[in-house]
Amino acid sequence: MISHRILVMAMGVLALCASIGVVSAADSTMELKQTIELKGKAGTMDHLALDAKRDRLFVANKVNNTLDIVDLKAGKLLTQIRNQGGIQGIAYAADLDRVIVGLGTGGFCNFFDGEKYKQLETLKFTDDSDNVRYDPRTQLVYVAHAEKSLGVVDAKNFQIKKDIKLPGAAEGFQIEKKRPRLYVNIPSPSEVVVIDTDKNEVMTRYKVEKAGGQHPMALDEENHRLFLGCRKKPMIVIMDSEDGKEIAGIDIPGEIDDLFLDTKNKRLYGSCGDGAIVVLKQTAPDKYEVVEKIETPKGAKTSYFDAETGRFFLAVPRQAGMNNPEVRIYQIKQ
Repeated sequence: MISHRILVMAMGVLALCASIGVVSAADSTMELKQTIELKGKAGTMDHLALDAKRDRLFVANKVNNTLDIVDLKAGKLLTQIRNQGGIQGIAYAADLDRVIVGLGTGGFCNFFDGEKYKQLETLKFTDDSDNVRYDPRTQLVYVAHAEKSLGVVDAKNFQIKKDIKLPGAAEGFQIEKKRPRLYVNIPSPSEVVVIDTDKNEVMTRYKVEKAGGQHPMALDEENHRLFLGCRKKPMIVIMDSEDGKEIAGIDIPGEIDDLFLDTKNKRLYGSCGDGAIVVLKQTAPDKYEVVEKIETPKGAKTSYFDAETGRFFLAVPRQAGMNNPEVRIYQIKQ
């Protein structure tokens, strides 16, 4: 009788673990390889970017008002560029060797050279510059900012080319490499706006109905799929980028803020502020399922995935008992 009870309990534990995405270390999709300490007080960390040639990671240390530059080869914080008020979005233009950051305070967009990090230019938008993306095809930078707009900047000469008006405040967005297309999440109203990046004009708008509050976005350009990380009913919504049809919705932990597609392993990785890296696996065309939830500190919601090296970087705000914030570096397993 006792052995039977133990067996039943064990089976129950295994079933529970499977249902919440707990796996053994050997079966995990990624392994924590390194932790690098930053500097700063407790509070929000924001987005990240990578200079792959120099192997340096850029971290928006928002609460500290600094752009943190991490030397990944040396495994240490290289420097902090101060006075970056409310820093949020970061992009690195490899062909121009420039770092571009969006500042939430004052709506500034700053440009730095990629070697010595000398400030090259400051541009002023209305307010609250947030996500930043660079399009190497056109050498234009797109900056989401207040007044429901997407600023368009020539990254070579720092000229503001246009301000694209949107139906609401923009969150995450992605740019196609082969076609002149940009897709941007608008949480309110709950839509995806499609922009022609040759004309820098709105082409069409898709309604998001399965969930709301979509923030990050991942793009499968080859298969014409958008993956929308939603917060109101935490879910990843899969959408056809050609017609806006919602194909599926997969429940995930709350407060997702970054989302990446791993085409090699047919996975999605999302960093969720509720305390998890969620991993989804493609099991069939247009079918994904959660295969793992890796526990992380609450508030660790921003990340970066380097597909070339298979590294996943997670920004971790300073926690109780920690001296500073940190970056955790995971290696993706096949």
